[in-house]
Amino acid sequence: MIQKKDKIFISGHKGMVGSAFLDHFKKEGYSEIIIKDRNELDLRNSVAVGEFFEKERPDVVFIIAARVGGIKANMEKPADFIYDNLMIESNLIHNSHLFDAKKVIFFGSSCIYPRECPQPMKEEYLLTGPLEPTNEGYALAKISGLKMMEYYKKQYNLNGLSIMPSNLYGPGDSFHPEHSHVLSALVKKFTDATRDNLSEVVIWGTGSAKREFFHVSDLVRSVLFLLEHWKEDGFINVGAGEDISIKGLAELIANMTGYQGKIVWDHSKPDGMPRKCMDVGKLTKLGFKQSVTLEDGIRDVIRDYKTKMETK
Repeated sequence: MIQKKDKIFISGHKGMVGSAFLDHFKKEGYSEIIIKDRNELDLRNSVAVGEFFEKERPDVVFIIAARVGGIKANMEKPADFIYDNLMIESNLIHNSHLFDAKKVIFFGSSCIYPRECPQPMKEEYLLTGPLEPTNEGYALAKISGLKMMEYYKKQYNLNGLSIMPSNLYGPGDSFHPEHSHVLSALVKKFTDATRDNLSEVVIWGTGSAKREFFHVSDLVRSVLFLLEHWKEDGFINVGAGEDISIKGLAELIANMTGYQGKIVWDHSKPDGMPRKCMDVGKLTKLGFKQSVTLEDGIRDVIRDYKTKMETK
């Protein structure tokens, strides 16, 4: 468990996941929280990260910071995705070891699993087949981070927890056209189309691909739960354990935003991995249950997007 007196470093605190953990610890009265903006600390810079750890000596390190994006960004900038993520996680894991962090929490991604992975995806299916080409750079970086956590535990007894979450969403998600993931991108598309009374909305792919979505508040709950209950070696899947087609998701969001126009599927664009549904049997067997339904979670995101538009 994380103690109130522990110095907690939350990397990536401005993103959806990082800000959710930051809000939680603030509300619970944790006073020793360390955060750094990107212009204060470049996590890709080994020297700067080493100096930071030497000065701050964090007890708990959340490795949330990452270069993330949707299918378009991953396809266009694979070198940036693999380099930035490898550097960030390598610097944070290595310095956590050098400066004796008591606990390191590493966040991976469901894209680590093979493109043709049996469904639902169990932890043991890692590295059993080729990856999805459209986000291979990001996936390879996350696999490397996962293996670093494993090897640093084996060689140096690093006390770590490696989480493999499904697609995450919720308040604080990115709506940037280059960096957003599918759920927030669709919320933006349909909310804007409804506002502007557009006759059609064009979406990449065929809509046949399936994705699993897990609300960020449930992610926070699950990580805190696992810090108390997970005693095994190796990483653990975290998610809802059920998925929905992109077509079904688009129709759901269209309905919830009040969009009345036509949905056009651009079959010339890729679908990405055919299906990504996590086997969360290890998590549920410990007694964890998600609390936010997909419909309620989408309402959160729609409300968040509209608030951001109103404050522009």
